Amino acid sequence: MGSPPVSTATFVWQIVDMNKPSFRLRLGHCTIPARDLEKLVTFYTDVLGFYVTNRGEPIPGMGEMVFISQTHEEHHQIVLVHSPDTPPRNIMFADHLAFHVESIDDLRELMERLTAAGNTSAAPISHGNAWSVYFTDPEGNGLECFVDTPFHVAQPHGDPLDLSMTDAAIEADTAARLADKAEFQPFDTWRTTMAARVAAGGE
Repeated sequence: MGSPPVSTATFVWQIVDMNKPSFRLRLGHCTIPARDLEKLVTFYTDVLGFYVTNRGEPIPGMGEMVFISQTHEEHHQIVLVHSPDTPPRNIMFADHLAFHVESIDDLRELMERLTAAGNTSAAPISHGNAWSVYFTDPEGNGLECFVDTPFHVAQPHGDPLDLSMTDAAIEADTAARLADKAEFQPFDTWRTTMAARVAAGGE
């Protein structure tokens, strides 16, 4: 008698006959659990030349997150997440692979395709500087697809995202939610400031 099948997924993955999607993915950023957060921050900044763009703890007790980048084109290319005891992962924050898409419509199409495949894990969220959909693959690996917003706000940040709203309504709702938040500004303004910082050697 064989061993029972093992499944880490919370949904039944359906093999369906689909055409290729109209959207294309490009790698956005990765998250890395850090047992010794400051040791990793020192390595990535001093040895590899990254800059810390923001840091903070999104939920008390969850673990501090440090956002790092080497370019003014991206707020973060890597997120270091303090995980001294390797706690259970939350796909909203740690242990996921993230991909850029080109539009909010791409996120809507993604949601439709996940639903059609029997995947019920999708969780839309607005980070202020990105509109995202988090989900898992059939083995429970965390994934994110996101489109940039025209805004910058201190990270980490998270608000509800209703993809049934029009694009204009989503942008207006995002701006309203960010109005009193730290570092809220047009992304182009943040990018100019970051470019000057990188040119000056990170001062």
